[in-house]
Amino acid sequence: MNVSSNTAVILASSSEARATVLKNVGLPFEQIAPKVDEEELKHSMHAAGATAMETAVSLAELKALKISKAFPEHLVIGADQMLECGSIWFDKPVDMEHARAHLTALRGKTHYLSNGICVAKSSTVIWHHTDQAALTMRHFTDEFLTRYLEQAGEDILGSVGAYHLEGLGAQLFRKIDGDFFSIMGLPLLPLLDFLRGHKVVIT
Repeated sequence: MNVSSNTAVILASSSEARATVLKNVGLPFEQIAPKVDEEELKHSMHAAGATAMETAVSLAELKALKISKAFPEHLVIGADQMLECGSIWFDKPVDMEHARAHLTALRGKTHYLSNGICVAKSSTVIWHHTDQAALTMRHFTDEFLTRYLEQAGEDILGSVGAYHLEGLGAQLFRKIDGDFFSIMGLPLLPLLDFLRGHKVVIT
């Protein structure tokens, strides 16, 4: 893929939500999905006793470094998010039935979204940040869940929790503690501070 020399930032992610966050604040960037084996890294880190946060950071770095090798002159943003409830790590649902099972398992409980974000340049991580949000789902009925899944549709399959907090997903929750942008998958304000320091964003 060709990247314009006038674009200083690359988002190493296939996430539409993360791209939307950056677009909404007017940041010029290119988006490239890195081809990395996320599941293998998650499996190996879980087996080694790593925390969800440590895994999120490692995944973010893996993505950023993968793209940075091909585009060393650019600032490459890598980000990842892990959902943990109890001792269980949740992955993105593969279909709507899987999404139903996820939400049924999370119903009435507090789960945690651990976010790792980093920036790489010239195949070196030059900045990273971590953030965690706690989200408590309410005891919604099976009838509500069925209606929610019908209305939300397959777009929610791109979210690890099978919800979009900015939309219908807000109705799933009783309490939320954490940064909105982090829940979206991209801790935006610390990232903008970093980019201002590198003259990418006007101060």
